[in-house]
Amino acid sequence: MNATGAVEDRLLADFGARKPAALARVISIVENRGAKAGALLAALHGSTGRARRIGITGPPGAGKSTLVMQLVRAYRSQGLTVGVVAVDPTSVFTGGALLGDRIRMEAIALDPGVYIRSLATRGALGGLSAATRDITDVLDAYGFDRVLIETVGVGQSELEVARTADSCVVVLVPESGDAIQTLKAGLMEIADVFVVNKADRPGADRLRTELKVMLQVRSGSRRVPQDSAHDASPSLTGELKPDVTESHMDRRGSPWLPPVLTAVAVDGTGIPEMLAALDSHHESLVATGVLAERRRARLRAKVAEVVDLKIRTRLWGDAATGAWLDTRLAALESGDATPFDVAEEMLQRSGRLLAGES
Repeated sequence: MNATGAVEDRLLADFGARKPAALARVISIVENRGAKAGALLAALHGSTGRARRIGITGPPGAGKSTLVMQLVRAYRSQGLTVGVVAVDPTSVFTGGALLGDRIRMEAIALDPGVYIRSLATRGALGGLSAATRDITDVLDAYGFDRVLIETVGVGQSELEVARTADSCVVVLVPESGDAIQTLKAGLMEIADVFVVNKADRPGADRLRTELKVMLQVRSGSRRVPQDSAHDASPSLTGELKPDVTESHMDRRGSPWLPPVLTAVAVDGTGIPEMLAALDSHHESLVATGVLAERRRARLRAKVAEVVDLKIRTRLWGDAATGAWLDTRLAALESGDATPFDVAEEMLQRSGRLLAGES
């Protein structure tokens, strides 16, 4: 065994022994796409699939970090361990995370049952860092019971969290604007639980009512969204009657009508109801088989992602391929060839290269 292999084995052994320093080292390698990232993730793959992954998303200023902190405290009071992935904006000077979420969560950062990692977006779209999915796998493999993923507050483009989390919480505030308009956005369609935070402000009840009515209208269902696992909400109008037997399928195939909850995160109001809703959603996912389908879809997407990365690396890292492409530029400029023609030629001549054959 060479020295590099010995270091890798020692790192994995320390990781398996749940040493925080090893966890931090593995995450750093994965985040920076180090040379050993693929090998480490492959070694940890068999230990994943046990943690519940919960995404927390919403517009800037909605109080996502405070809600995450309160959720962590609640889970810790139940004896559960929690890993937090907080995606922050990228510094234009260093490329690193601005660490705003890490600072706001300082009160829980010293708990040995909690691990918080801030990640920079590094230009990634969709509200998540490009390495976020891999790092949630690492936290899962380490043995955390819950993995909370807080997205950067970029508004309506945070759809990537739906592919990463089992349950998605969309956090809004009374100032979020016209609910009828925002419900047209994809951000609103990924929610498994809605939370109107800062509910002590004017307009919270109105927003909550609008959300509940619009959820019914959009789904075409006569069911009224439930506010907790045990509370069937009364109808909001004389025409809308609850029908608990009617099944509503959301855009990700779950027979679940999102509850609309209220919270005041700064003092913990509404946190027990959030926990109950998340537990109820998880039970629904398990009972209907949707959880297995979502996790299977994540594995399929991961394979596609790895294939894309390997193809790009092998193709564009090959000097001969780059030189060949340069010889075709004149034909492209004259119009004798199109980019589509050249791309097809490149794929045909690079078959052995793409297959990893020398």
